[in-house]
Amino acid sequence: MNNDSSSRIAASLNDWISGAAPGSRLPSTRALVAEHKVSPVTVQKALQLLTARGLVESRPGSGTFVRSVRTARPADYGWQTAALRSPKAPRHGLPTTLRDTPNDTIAFHSGYPDSELLPVRAVRAALARASRSDAALSRPPAAGLPELRSWFAQELRAATPASITPPTPSDVLVLPGSQSGLSAIFRALAGSGQPVLMESPTYWGAILAATQAGATIIPVPTGADGPDPEALARAFEETGARLFYAQPNYANPTGAQWDAERREQVLDIVRAHGAFLVEDDWAHDFGINTSPAPVAAQDDSGHVVYLRSLTKSVSPSIRVAAVIARGPARERILADQGAESMYVSGLLQAAALDVVTQPAWQTHLRGLRHQLQSRRDLLLTSLRRHAPSAHIDHVPKGGLNLWARLPDGTDVEQLARDCEANGVVIAAGNEWFPAEPVGPFIRLNYAGPNPSAFPEGARILGGILEGQTLEGAVTV
Repeated sequence: MNNDSSSRIAASLNDWISGAAPGSRLPSTRALVAEHKVSPVTVQKALQLLTARGLVESRPGSGTFVRSVRTARPADYGWQTAALRSPKAPRHGLPTTLRDTPNDTIAFHSGYPDSELLPVRAVRAALARASRSDAALSRPPAAGLPELRSWFAQELRAATPASITPPTPSDVLVLPGSQSGLSAIFRALAGSGQPVLMESPTYWGAILAATQAGATIIPVPTGADGPDPEALARAFEETGARLFYAQPNYANPTGAQWDAERREQVLDIVRAHGAFLVEDDWAHDFGINTSPAPVAAQDDSGHVVYLRSLTKSVSPSIRVAAVIARGPARERILADQGAESMYVSGLLQAAALDVVTQPAWQTHLRGLRHQLQSRRDLLLTSLRRHAPSAHIDHVPKGGLNLWARLPDGTDVEQLARDCEANGVVIAAGNEWFPAEPVGPFIRLNYAGPNPSAFPEGARILGGILEGQTLEGAVTV
């Protein structure tokens, strides 16, 4: 009854307020009690309702008043347009691979492995041990912990032929993730206005980092076997570029891996033009049917700047990567990185080192190889059955993704929206092209959560693709 009375009083006062001037004083509580024949508590509840709606305000000792309505003036940020000038790169919002999605979504879009594929127990134990060590309180060297630098050097040294001078720990720089490394490399070795050659399609983060550094990106066509050597040589000659960014092992998004001949051809072209190959070995730990073969292992004259990350294979929360570079190039990258972040958290470095030097690490990688193969094959089978028009030209021998070519005329942006509306999130392939896309593509991650939902996700994708195709046929 009190609630009904409070609502009735609030409605009556609301009518009174609508005709009153801002700042008008409401009748006193005593007057309202007498008028509506209710208790003071009921009146107070009515006033609280009006206060919550922003219609009145209470002034202790004075009473309750009609709240002054203030029309907020829209903020004017126009001055920033002139102050900031034109952006270095057009803003397209958050990349699809970094988007968060509800748990009940079938997520084919992420660039990171599901937690089931990570060494969870090892990471938690390593972080606990690191938190109790000196690494939790001391500043690490700018180039990184000596022991971690030695580990990265040894990893590359293990693949280096006896005839090649292997890298040393002094060639290694530890960085806060490979994205930070790419930004430092493009700024230090290319810089504003300089051409940078890139495979097309390629990693969207590299495109962003080079563009933000002010570089001019020159696309070089690439496929299942890697970049076309003739096109690469022609691009060097025509542009005078001194930097070529590539992913020789399990490229993102295509999954391509260069064979020995292609690695040698590319390295010869880079040497002939006095240039650098920026080798992004992001998927080093994700081999399935083959093992990674870094181009850097064939170079001892400083032409290859090698980048390897532990973020995806150890944990997304442990953003630790390394650049291996020789000569003045290393010093320039170190200087640039020092200006940006000074050093990488010693706690994270110590934890990363702990994980990768435990005997369980190799055991984990062997198990991971089988898990990735099972997931990849499940998604392939599901697509061939339920979405045959999403054509997989190349089955990757490692990495985390499938690269699917769609029928000509497919609106990939609309496809992505329609899929999401039906509970499936995919990544439209446009983000992986440094210039115009050469066709409609999507990238599907097979390392995401809930692989048992892959067949259902493929069924939904196939149904929407078929609908687009039929609609296009009717329109024509």
